[in-house]
This record gives sequence, structure tokens and C-alpha cells, in this order.
Amino acid sequence: MKTEKTAFLKLAVLGMGIVVFMLSIFWLPKAAGNILGSNSENANLKYPALMGIYFTVIPFYIVLYQALKLLKNIELKNTFSKPAAKSLNLIKCCACAIAFVYAAGAALLGMKTVLNASIAAVPITFMFAALTIALFAAVLEELLMTAIEIKSENDLTI
Repeated sequence: MKTEKTAFLKLAVLGMGIVVFMLSIFWLPKAAGNILGSNSENANLKYPALMGIYFTVIPFYIVLYQALKLLKNIELKNTFSKPAAKSLNLIKCCACAIAFVYAAGAALLGMKTVLNASIAAVPITFMFAALTIALFAAVLEELLMTAIEIKSENDLTI
């Protein structure tokens, strides 16, 4: 039963990876061209905006890989371990990095007076999602470290 749940979650993680890859390759360049390239003043911001977004794809895939490692640990019944805590810590750091890149991008677009309400909604949404994931990973990491400590104390008890 547990392997069915983890198999579904693995498929969901892989599906997210494929969707983000396809959007990054096919949809994102067109969308950036439509949003920033339509105005001649902002046409020079298309490639810096794309680079900023593509920089966030790298930590996103690191997060997906760490999620797959966590699911593998669950399948191997190695849930309460230091590698699982390390994966959660890396997820937290990558999510914070994603939020930072979107905050910096929004600030730069704001300084160029390109950031209107409809454009600002996108980085704010991604920042909120990334910070929520970072906070959740931090809470899970603390719980996991407490559980590891309790488990090690129980292992030492006769």
C-alpha cells in the first residue's frame, strides 16, 4: 500500500518536472516576447527576465530530485535518518533561493517602471509559494530531527 502512494507521488513529481521543462522550452520565450517585447522600451528586458526565470528552474529541479530521494527513503523504511533531514534542508535552501531570485527580479522590474499590477502578480505568487514550501520544509526538518533524537535515545534504552 505504501509503495502505491509513493509511486503516485513519484509520478506527480516527474509530471511536474516534465510540465516545467515543456513550459520553459516552448511557452516561456513566447510569453516573455509578448509581455516585454510588445513595447519597444522594454524589449531589451526580455532576455534578462528569461535568464532570471531560468535561474529558478535549476533549484526547482534540485527540489524535485530531493523529493524523489525522500520518497525512496520512505520506500526503504529509512524515513527517520540524517539523509532525509539533509534533503529537507536542501529543499528549504532552494525554495529560499527561488524566492530571492523572484524578489530581485520584481525589484529590478519595479526600478525600470515595467512592473504593473498584472505583471507583479506573477513573481509575488511564485515568491509566496516558494516561501511557503521553505517554511514547511523547515518545520518538517525540525520535526524529523526531533524524531531522530528520540529514536536514538530509544535505541540506547535497554
